Parts: sequence; C-alpha cells; structure tokens
Amino acid sequence: MDYMISYEPLWHTLEKKNISQYQLINKYKFSAGQLSRLRKNANVSTHTLNTLCEILDCELHNIAIYKKIPNE
Repeated sequence: MDYMISYEPLWHTLEKKNISQYQLINKYKFSAGQLSRLRKNANVSTHTLNTLCEILDCELHNIAIYKKIPNE
C-alpha cells in the first residue's frame, strides 16, 4: 500500500461553505496555480494550507487527509 495526501476534503468544505473555485481566485485572490495543484493532489506549501484554513475558517482536516492508495 502506498500513501498520499488527498485534498478531497477541500472540495466538500468549499461546497459546505458555499464558496466556488472562481470565488477563491477572484474574491480571495487565491492563486489559480495553487488551486490547480490541489486538484491534482500535488505538493503544496504549508503557507497555501494555512491560507485556505484562514479563508474557509476551518481546520486542516477539513482540507487534506493522509490516505492509503491501493497498489495496481
């Protein structure tokens, strides 16, 4: 089994808070490049995670999880 950071909780939190990806970029000035990295479950900085926690007024577990991925 391999493990990875998944940003799946972020998309649920955005929906729950009624904030779109468009709003993140335009209203909150969140980087479109960082949002793209999050969609791909790529590496992002702790600064990016901190910024999302501030914008969404949430905790880290509402943005990211560490999960097992099955071997192919």
